Amino acid sequence: MTIYSQHANRGKTQILATYQGPEGVVSATVTSVGDSALAKPITDAFNRVSALATVPLSVYDRRNGSVEDYPTKHLVALTDRGSRAELLSGTHSLWYEYVCLELHQALANLDDALLAVPEPVRIAVNAELEAEARGLFEAVAEDPEGGFLPDTESQRLWDVDHPFVVHDGGTGVLSDRARRQLDSLEKGVTSKERVKAVADMRVLATAFSRCSGVRGHVDHTYPEIFAEPFDADRYYLSVHAPQPGDSSADTWEIEIGRWEPDDPSEEDADDYSSATGSSMIRCEQPTAPDADELADLLNRLDQEPQQLTEWAKTSVGAPLAGTRFVVTKAYDD
Repeated sequence: MTIYSQHANRGKTQILATYQGPEGVVSATVTSVGDSALAKPITDAFNRVSALATVPLSVYDRRNGSVEDYPTKHLVALTDRGSRAELLSGTHSLWYEYVCLELHQALANLDDALLAVPEPVRIAVNAELEAEARGLFEAVAEDPEGGFLPDTESQRLWDVDHPFVVHDGGTGVLSDRARRQLDSLEKGVTSKERVKAVADMRVLATAFSRCSGVRGHVDHTYPEIFAEPFDADRYYLSVHAPQPGDSSADTWEIEIGRWEPDDPSEEDADDYSSATGSSMIRCEQPTAPDADELADLLNRLDQEPQQLTEWAKTSVGAPLAGTRFVVTKAYDD
């Protein structure tokens, strides 16, 4: 329920916390650092933490036609380092557990940013996390409907319908669209199938978070990573987790394909008006791969985008060069 920013002041960079107070919008200094380069990662992580902590309290779980509150257990992790592991072990829902995963990463990013600053700054940052967590806990406890009235002028206001956060919190999973898409994947699944789907989601999201810079995204419509490196001659790679609840599709798939221009006259052009993806090879796995393995696969594409061209030529039964992923199917030209 707080937006963070940085501001130059007398040779230093202040980190400011801005929130809704009883008298309107309030800005207060959290701490100061000597260099804006030190302030930026702290500010960015703060905004992600605040948004990821606040948005689950400001929307409703509408799966199965009901209207329920999301859990508040994630708030404990803001101040209790020992409880952070619980952010990676829940099974409530695909969306909420994805948010918890992102919150875990945001807190880790904040820790990394604090390694380069002096102890007084770290103390101030921890105090700010405590203020944010305390404000949210108190707000939800006093009035679950969001009509919270503060006791002091310094209290931070929270409105269930209008959370005061950076738009989408810098992460796409907080959008209404992503939540609806992830909820739709759960329709008709059993509790056991949901547990597996959440575990698969964590593998995909964790792997992608460890990529250094390959152009791609995690698709919330379907559990997959899609990567399309620059200078890869129209080749792309996708990683598909099993569709939740689909017993006929219980394997993981790594697929390499190539965009084919819909207009043959544009075949040799650098730009084309439209194209259709054409599958070339596929690697099927009966069990989930390790997140680090997938991250290494994607990071190789960032460093050597031409590798896709070579991998696309791999024969059935052979592994993609430098990996343990074995090709199980090749598509005819």
